[in-house]
Amino acid sequence: MQYKVLALDLDGTLTNSQKQITPRTEAALCKAAARGVRIVLASGRPTVGVQPLADQLNLAENGGCILSYNGGRIVDCKTGQTLVQHAFPPELVEPVCDFAHEAGIVALTYDAQGILTEDPDNPYVQEEARINGISARKVDDLARTVNFPINKLLLVGDPERMPHAEELMQQRFAGKLSIYRSQPFFIETMPLGVEKAASLALLLRTMGLSDKNLMACGDGWNDLPMIRYAGLGVAMGNAVPPVKSAADYVTADNDHDGVGLAVEKFILEEEVPG
Repeated sequence: MQYKVLALDLDGTLTNSQKQITPRTEAALCKAAARGVRIVLASGRPTVGVQPLADQLNLAENGGCILSYNGGRIVDCKTGQTLVQHAFPPELVEPVCDFAHEAGIVALTYDAQGILTEDPDNPYVQEEARINGISARKVDDLARTVNFPINKLLLVGDPERMPHAEELMQQRFAGKLSIYRSQPFFIETMPLGVEKAASLALLLRTMGLSDKNLMACGDGWNDLPMIRYAGLGVAMGNAVPPVKSAADYVTADNDHDGVGLAVEKFILEEEVPG
């Protein structure tokens, strides 16, 4: 079996518009795990926001992993061991928060209890809270509050404003941070060089495997490196055009079992005689 690791973005990929895994997709993933495929839930979400889906797929029993913060952290679900960890540069927390103020957008990060932000009532902050099933708490000064290690800062705002904000960020923090959009209203700011593909490469190396053993499914801009890196990159039918262009295969959308159909075609069918 060529594809021994299956990396799955969550929102817009593994989950449908209701943020649920469809029954057909869940069944296909359970069969793949039973055949020894290691499932990696690869998301920009914080670890706590990925855990419920890992529990639903029994990744602790099956030996899967959570790749959270767009690759800032990878955790082995069976052992709880952190396999990969990248901390956000503490000296850049204040400059990024200052940029958010200038651009008229909102910065947030996470602690053990949930989201920390200066504007918890912002609709896009609330969307991040809803997606992850966590609460958002108000702080007076986010940069001063963050006196502990974090994996990322997320900037949120009106989708019409975000492309220009991202362009300005890329200029201001060139060579200092990895910056990309995961949704039209989200800009991920990560330690330099951190993205899903780079962390997956580290994980594969520990397993004695290569990119040829990886199948990856995604839909958003932050999935592009992973789709390009994987031996088989699968774009969802609802993926942004650059992801579709980079993919080896385009499956159905996330509301029509796209992940399940791709797993059936490229993983489960490999072992069907004839």
